[in-house]
Amino acid sequence: MSLPSTIGELRASEYQVLPIRDEMRKNLIAKIEADEPLFPGIVGYEETVLPQIENAILSGQDMILLGERGQAKTRLARALISLLDEQVPVIEGCEINDDPYDPICATCREKVQSQGDSVAITWIGRDQRYGEKLATPDTTIADLIGEVDPIKVAEGRYLSDEFVIHYGLVPRTNRGVFCINELPDLAERIQVGLLNIMEERDVQIRGFKIRLPLDILLVASANPEDYTNRGRIITPLKDRTGSEIRTHYPRTIEHEIDIMEQEAQAFDSAGYTVQVPGYIKEILAEMTHLARKSPDISQRSGVSVRVSIANYENVTSNAFKRAIRLHESNVVPRISDLSAVTASTAGKIELETLGDVNEDKIIDKLIQGSIVNVFNRYFLVQEFDDLLRSFENGLSIDVSDDMPSLEYAQKAFRVNGLKSAVSKLGAQGNPAAIASGTEFILEGLHLNRKLNKDRTEGRAHYRR
Repeated sequence: MSLPSTIGELRASEYQVLPIRDEMRKNLIAKIEADEPLFPGIVGYEETVLPQIENAILSGQDMILLGERGQAKTRLARALISLLDEQVPVIEGCEINDDPYDPICATCREKVQSQGDSVAITWIGRDQRYGEKLATPDTTIADLIGEVDPIKVAEGRYLSDEFVIHYGLVPRTNRGVFCINELPDLAERIQVGLLNIMEERDVQIRGFKIRLPLDILLVASANPEDYTNRGRIITPLKDRTGSEIRTHYPRTIEHEIDIMEQEAQAFDSAGYTVQVPGYIKEILAEMTHLARKSPDISQRSGVSVRVSIANYENVTSNAFKRAIRLHESNVVPRISDLSAVTASTAGKIELETLGDVNEDKIIDKLIQGSIVNVFNRYFLVQEFDDLLRSFENGLSIDVSDDMPSLEYAQKAFRVNGLKSAVSKLGAQGNPAAIASGTEFILEGLHLNRKLNKDRTEGRAHYRR
């Protein structure tokens, strides 16, 4: 069935144009009634952040999403468009998505007055109804609200003519969702320009005696640290915001892993089979959680989930690189691959202490802490009495980042207690998985002070 193409056809179809808050409220109610997830792909907020967003939408309120970096604030704002109708009608050629029944810009008012119900309309989708601006100190009122267009003046129009206005980002998102990222970075005098939008729902441009009653849901994001470091949100603006919603980092290892797997870049494995053991994923997630509690790392800045994602990618890439060089078809990360996280962690954490602090040592401490915590969730040290006796009787094992997986498998089969422990990790039959499990067990025993470890470049020697 074809959609109406003129205002007259739209009226005949009895289509009703809803204000954006009513439209989003209607669609949210339908989602709740159908027991559909609000924002698929947003992990860990089901019982905390999402209920507050639901309340704000049902109340028709603007929102500030307040939280540290890497807490999906922008993604949440962009996900709000899923609560918009799939398509809505606008007057064709209108810069600000005018409602065909009630146009607000001078051009569309004049068009409707002269052409009546024969004015052409078009239909726009959800993505065209979302606007976003990263707040920077050089952002101007003209960027957000609008300004006189000198080209239109040069074409012969008078400065007093409303037709010379060039609309900013906010009016161009009329009948949609507009997001301002990092709101405290916006100069206070520019924040004042948003007050009318938040309360009276209109904008004023220069000295023109016009009122544009915009239909917009305004969402802002902010980092609490920015209130003192770079700027602040002015009190009248906060007062006019309906809900301030506090975001947070994943509160469980499981949620952190879900995000890692969901967000890591996926590539064609080119004939290789990539398998990341559960304990490796847990170690990477545990490392980020430990960093969020570490006294050596600034908790005001936060430790983003991007740390977990980038570490997951680097560890997998390091294992992939080894498989290529050793001509192995199975790619399974090992403990020795964790050295790759230094590059992906260092730039994403801010140290709490000043002076001569070795960042690599702090990262190494996090790696060790995460390995021992995960190892102790999988095993009891008492399970390795037979293996430890073998070490007491002179056994020693070398491991290396570039050692072929088959060598690990042969060692595991020959050593008492090692084969059964590796099997407990589900690594039977796959030499690459056996290699990974062997390194995990040996390093776990070392960090539990049951084995000594001698390190050389790219190699480790475990002994009693």
